[in-house]
Amino acid sequence: MKTKKQSLVKALVCMMVVMGFACTQNNASYQEEINVMQDKMALKELVDVFSNLADVKDVEAQVLLFTEDATVTSISGDRTSTFGGRAQIGEAFGNFLNRFEVVYHINGQQVIESIAGDHATGTAYCQVVLVAEADGKKMMTTQGVRYKDEYVKVDGKWLIAKRTSNFLWSDTKTMEQAV
Repeated sequence: MKTKKQSLVKALVCMMVVMGFACTQNNASYQEEINVMQDKMALKELVDVFSNLADVKDVEAQVLLFTEDATVTSISGDRTSTFGGRAQIGEAFGNFLNRFEVVYHINGQQVIESIAGDHATGTAYCQVVLVAEADGKKMMTTQGVRYKDEYVKVDGKWLIAKRTSNFLWSDTKTMEQAV
């Protein structure tokens, strides 16, 4: 009869194989692979929590996902803005989000390009829907965004140290009012 620990290890190894990890017979290699998998899961959650907090406009909690000295660069067409530190990032995020009645992120693929100790880099894609009133009409803007991130693990928790938000496309439409 298998112990719970043996079953868990077997399940984790199978998951690693499915996720494309090369498995070996060495326990140290298993542990390394498990650590990488845990880091990738934590980084995915970090990106998803960022979006969830934007949707509910909780900028206070959102900025805590960044390092104290983080930088965020936002590129939209030929406009580029850069913000440094949590206070400036929070002010910029708050000013932006307060313009909309509804903010809705749909995160897509995320690829972690590198993990080296407490540093990692990755790219994540997102579709953002923004609803606001303009000239007495509800307007819906949908944007495609690619985030290029640099992450740092601080006190065992992954944070965003640098983010470049590239707004690749945007489409604005009048929303039909329900009768």
